[in-house]
Amino acid sequence: QVQLVESGGGLVQPGGSLRLSCAASGSFFSINHMGWYRQAPGKERELVARISSDGRTNYADSVEGRFTISRDNVKDMVYLQMNSLKPEDTAVYYCNVDVRFQPGDYWGQGTQVTVSS
Repeated sequence: QVQLVESGGGLVQPGGSLRLSCAASGSFFSINHMGWYRQAPGKERELVARISSDGRTNYADSVEGRFTISRDNVKDMVYLQMNSLKPEDTAVYYCNVDVRFQPGDYWGQGTQVTVSS
């Protein structure tokens, strides 16, 4: 089992920045992919950014150039640096990981990000 705890959400003005963190704990050998998803009211959950165990990244077109995903393989943590935030970035952001030798993937409880003046 893997437990994920997100932090760093909050209220920010348009153009501002936030940094999300997600800590993984539990019983696992190593983490493959780590990612961030988001879900806005009335919309489906969507991929924001994802990073592989060797550091390869991919981003949603809507956040490319504004958001940066990174990970710390020693601490089993993943981060999302969000800059130039827009009102349309408002959503609950979820951490997601999959681990070696275990089926499926795991989700955090979510952290609210609100971009508003």
